[in-house]
Amino acid sequence: MLNPTNEQIAAIDAAASGAPVKLKAYAGATKTSTLTMIAERLADRRGKYLAFNKDIVADARRKFPANVSTQTWHSLAYSATDRAITARLNLAKEPPHHLASRYGLSAIKVPTVIGKSVELSPFQIGRMVTDGSARFCRSAQAAPEAWHIPVDEKIEQAAAEELRSMLLPHVVRHWDESADPGGRTAITPDVYLKLWERSRPNIPADFILIDEAQDSDGLMLSVLRRQQHTQVIYAGDPYQQIYEWRGAVNAMEHIQAHECPLTMSFRFGRTFAALASRVLQLLGENVPVRGRPGIASVLVEDPDARPDVDAVLCRKNVTVVGVLANGLTAGHKVAVRANIEEIIAFADGADRLMHGQRAYKPTSLTLFESWADVQEYARGHAGRDLLPIVQLIDNHGTDYLRDLLSRVSTEKDADYVVSTVHRAKGLEWDRVKVAGDFRFRTEDDGRTTLAEDETRLLYVALTRARRLLDVSELKCEMLRVFKDSVPDLR
Repeated sequence: MLNPTNEQIAAIDAAASGAPVKLKAYAGATKTSTLTMIAERLADRRGKYLAFNKDIVADARRKFPANVSTQTWHSLAYSATDRAITARLNLAKEPPHHLASRYGLSAIKVPTVIGKSVELSPFQIGRMVTDGSARFCRSAQAAPEAWHIPVDEKIEQAAAEELRSMLLPHVVRHWDESADPGGRTAITPDVYLKLWERSRPNIPADFILIDEAQDSDGLMLSVLRRQQHTQVIYAGDPYQQIYEWRGAVNAMEHIQAHECPLTMSFRFGRTFAALASRVLQLLGENVPVRGRPGIASVLVEDPDARPDVDAVLCRKNVTVVGVLANGLTAGHKVAVRANIEEIIAFADGADRLMHGQRAYKPTSLTLFESWADVQEYARGHAGRDLLPIVQLIDNHGTDYLRDLLSRVSTEKDADYVVSTVHRAKGLEWDRVKVAGDFRFRTEDDGRTTLAEDETRLLYVALTRARRLLDVSELKCEMLRVFKDSVPDLR
């Protein structure tokens, strides 16, 4: 971009002052380009661009000037960690049930919200210990705490709290074994990242650039807060924070720095900006997104219109499967951006349950003792997300599900891509359809509402399109909540 906007000029000037800066950038508001401009303005200083994803770092390496080095958090930590620790990355991982046996943990019976008690196997218990240790590694805490231990949402709350308390000493033990330079157990990269964070490192740079700052976890914030003599420049959209389930915190709310807004989206025009602004109002944001003048935006609301699209975005993996099945039946070439391994694991787990065996993965099936239990749960309100894939398996069998996934095309050869919203984050297409599988709620007073995390997910979905956005499949509740207010925001 040769001609920065007034907002970008203000951000560049703020960064030139040497003080910490927070760029609050809406979807498509060129935050990475703005960071590049800042780096060029600070050409006489040493910069460091940090991200978790290798591909993002590789892309940044091509964009930023020579005064900025780009690196992943893990590579930075790896180079500063005792080789006695990192050498254990290549050791064979201990199976969860072996760990449970070594720790003296046996099967436990727990009550569930579906009205029956189930047995947690040693495999499941061992995995809870290792998952608790992993969550601790991504946090800012100095030692593991009970809330780090993930417990299946189908376990009753009181039992879940008791389970966490009982397993906490074992999570502490697992962390101590992982952190021991003389230890003999395998580790994950998050272990040396946590050890590096606990060493209170100083990052060698005059300024640090943090892109997608809203996805920062507690560990990242802990490291950055300690860089007392280094300027940190954060860029992110607090309303695109959709990774709570993996330990991310909404860092934009916690960062204490001069805030510079980037409200002009260069991705779409005023119609889509008005719709996005309505979503932001539900999240308490009164500063609207500004669409770029001159970009034509077509909002499709008629379910009979069925325009050609480049991407279909779904909230759930199971919806992706349904859209894929419909597309293949129609003779389309369909690409998929979703957790295919988890979908195949669901088919494998369903087979085990149908044959009277417990399923150890995916986690959505681990607490069921039979396929009949899954069917019953899926028919209830709590299990409604599972219903489409349960019905597909009931009607066609698990081999049909595997066959669907084997017929997926590459994105290069496909007519369109079907993606979860999580996998679509950071991407854009000319023509996008959003599936109607969001969790709207009807309150006692008749109002239709959407939970905050669901609202952020919807905001991400509705801001991926450049030219055409098909919302025809969204539920009537969505249309009542958003559609009527769009004209008032233009």
